[in-house]
Amino acid sequence: MKIQMIKEAPLAVREYLGYMETVKGKSPNTVEQYFTDLRIFFRYYKILRGMSGEDVPFSEIDISDITLDDIKSVTLMDTYDYMNYLREIRNNKPAARARKAASLRSFYKFLYMQNKIDENPLDKLETAKIKKSLPKYLTLEDSIDLLSLIDGDYAERNYCIVTLFLNCGLRLSELVNLDITDIRRDDTMRVVGKGNKERTVYLNRACIDAINSYLEVRPKKVKEKDKNALFISRNGNRISREAVQLMVKNLFTKMGIAHEGYSVHKLRHTAATLMYQYGQTDIRALKEILGHENLNTTEIYTHISDNELKKAAMANPLSSMHRRGKKDVEKKKTDVPDGKKKIAGSDDDRE
Repeated sequence: MKIQMIKEAPLAVREYLGYMETVKGKSPNTVEQYFTDLRIFFRYYKILRGMSGEDVPFSEIDISDITLDDIKSVTLMDTYDYMNYLREIRNNKPAARARKAASLRSFYKFLYMQNKIDENPLDKLETAKIKKSLPKYLTLEDSIDLLSLIDGDYAERNYCIVTLFLNCGLRLSELVNLDITDIRRDDTMRVVGKGNKERTVYLNRACIDAINSYLEVRPKKVKEKDKNALFISRNGNRISREAVQLMVKNLFTKMGIAHEGYSVHKLRHTAATLMYQYGQTDIRALKEILGHENLNTTEIYTHISDNELKKAAMANPLSSMHRRGKKDVEKKKTDVPDGKKKIAGSDDDRE
């Protein structure tokens, strides 16, 4: 746990954060997000209860003096007022509000399970409905174009990075934390995902070739603390998340799609979509490849492509039907052979 959290968080919050990190195995980034969400809420709580001076900026409100009695005094209506504050004042979107609500529910559930509170006031806290949308991804042709744009002094490294994103569906944090020893001789790769959960990713020929090409030019001068890191920056350190994000953003700019909301994470979406659509990968296998905890998360990649929708429409047996005029109908009637004309009310019409 970071020193900042230890200094700023009330005792109950520190205990919760420690539990989430050590017992539940949440990553440091996830734990820090929990802390940030709870800090915002208790800053709002102090304003709501008149416990903070009007001249104190919101970002400087100290929550270290929040007591267990304060925490117990929170009501369900307090949290709904807070959700309204997040929407109206902080302009938080439904997804952000839902995450903050989840952090509060998790915190109070922990307190109740540990018998620190007699009842859980947030047990019935509802969250804003999140509009489900299809994940943004690159087409196969776009992916090929993206790889072809990679050049410059670090071409082998950057090509390898993008290749792993597009073929293995790695998260950004998973990629920058890769070590050389994670690449195994049996053409597999050890990946440490969320919650420090390990999984094995199988490397295809494109990944193996890209890794081998990069290792031939990988810098020899590397800082001692990062000597095992797979991807090295120009300064001899493990490459940072920000450096990878900037590199990918520059590639999207070259493609002319940087303004369309594409990001590093969209490369993960692309890998999952291509594996599902072209490789006909089973949804459960895709779940393991991506390191998802729940199958519901993986199911967003089972969306149907526009080409498949068009193909389905064209396959309809009525797709070549044209509208017939009155003359066509009359001509059809005269074409019925004698003795075959239907009689109203006959057995032929009863179905």
